[in-house]
Amino acid sequence: MRYETFAIAAAFAMSAMAAVAQTPAGADPASGARPGHEVGVGDSLPLSNSASNIVPSDTHSAIAPTLPHVKLGADATPHDYLSAARASVVAGHTGRAQQLLEMAETRALDRSVPQGSNNVPSDSPLIGQIRDARHALGGGNRTHAVQIIDLALAG
Repeated sequence: MRYETFAIAAAFAMSAMAAVAQTPAGADPASGARPGHEVGVGDSLPLSNSASNIVPSDTHSAIAPTLPHVKLGADATPHDYLSAARASVVAGHTGRAQQLLEMAETRALDRSVPQGSNNVPSDSPLIGQIRDARHALGGGNRTHAVQIIDLALAG
């Protein structure tokens, strides 16, 4: 009984140590924010140039890394973002491609809806294609992601 209690206590201690080891020194354990960083303002750690946290198979942390900044201009259309995302996927810049696909989706979601219908998901084929391209990217299938983006651009 005594050994069992000791083993359980040791297991808890090791799991607590692992949890602490995953949080950067001085970071807020609840949000992962580093000291002095205001959540949602400026760059946040961790940073990544690779696509991640899209689908369960590419999610390695509850804290999604900050993706590269992209600047296409205030008047950029979903088509502009998709074209840039395609070029990024082809070049192997998956983090940039993910950011561009997310921005294309946001632009494509700009729509008018009847009052009280703002919680109804969009049934736009373009939104579905962008989602499918992101999922292909998250699954590591860049070729399929490009094919889906090509379909979205042709539509």
